Amino acid sequence: MPEIVDSLLSEKISVLEDIVSFVFQLPKNTSNSPSVYHCKSGEACFSGIYVQTKSQMIRYFIMKQNLKIAGVVVAAVLTMSNTAIADEEIEAAAKLFAERNVSSWIQNPVVITAIKAQNKKNASLTQSDVDALDKTWRAESANSGGPMISEVTDNTLSKFLRDIKDAQQGLVTEVFVMDDKGLNVGQSDVTSDFWQGDEAKWQKTYPASPNAMFVDDVEMDESTQSFQTQISIAITDPATGENIGAVTIGVDAEGLLMQ
Repeated sequence: MPEIVDSLLSEKISVLEDIVSFVFQLPKNTSNSPSVYHCKSGEACFSGIYVQTKSQMIRYFIMKQNLKIAGVVVAAVLTMSNTAIADEEIEAAAKLFAERNVSSWIQNPVVITAIKAQNKKNASLTQSDVDALDKTWRAESANSGGPMISEVTDNTLSKFLRDIKDAQQGLVTEVFVMDDKGLNVGQSDVTSDFWQGDEAKWQKTYPASPNAMFVDDVEMDESTQSFQTQISIAITDPATGENIGAVTIGVDAEGLLMQ
């Protein structure tokens, strides 16, 4: 592994070592050489602080099969940092995946027809109306479902998105499509909220240029113990060339880098 080269990580290195030492009861490295901790078996089981990017960290821990420690380190870096660690490799892999796969999905007539129909249906909604819908959705989500959620998850678009997710064999973790207000139109899995218009996934795509793309930060998913990112793309009406909505695809970052 390379020595410390990232200024952000260099500032946090001592604290990170303390966290890892405390949580995993491992000896802290006190020398100036890269940290290498040893499992009880004597095999090196951790030396991942001295990395420059998230993709290097992920690759290293895939090799070591030590995702638990990786998650602690990533979470610690992000928590203590005011800015996210840039990772051009993950972003490049995400964009390539989108170009090869997502571009064709979002131009499918099932997607375009569903968004345009909802845009027309919801054209007169005020922000108060949107907030009320979101509140109802959140309440149903907290209670494991309800008529509003069922109406969306049972529609043709949602079934289409579930087929897309299933065909990716674990690489895609979720897919959901939003209208011109940021409201869900269809989804492979139930989202916690109905309105995405206050989030970067919609704000950096739909109002931007046609086919605008936004790749979010990599995060550790505690439920699956895997690294994930989200790719969001503006959906353009092929008939007019104007944006009509957006899509967000959750992707397993480890699988993305191994493609």
